[in-house]
Amino acid sequence: MAAPGKRLIPLLNRVLVERFTAEMKTKGGIMIPETAQTKVQSATVVAVGPGRQNEKGELIPVSLKVGDKVLLPEWGGTKLEIEEKEYHLFQDSDILGKWES
Repeated sequence: MAAPGKRLIPLLNRVLVERFTAEMKTKGGIMIPETAQTKVQSATVVAVGPGRQNEKGELIPVSLKVGDKVLLPEWGGTKLEIEEKEYHLFQDSDILGKWES
């Protein structure tokens, strides 16, 4: 667990995201049991690493920035709990896309 007031800065081309919360009710107001809820595949980018170096030593920056809304793969990433909140750490290339409004 992280010490209070500290934040995690991902290394290399990693991206730290916070998944959107799952819907607990249908539009009609019926409660959805936790076992029937689908896995949320959308998230908000919380932190990004500086990028990775190519064979020539040039820095290839991460293609996302803090605040971006992204589409995640169904599986993968590393689950983390920081100050009682759940986050996931992915490599930049594992993220499927970015939502635009």
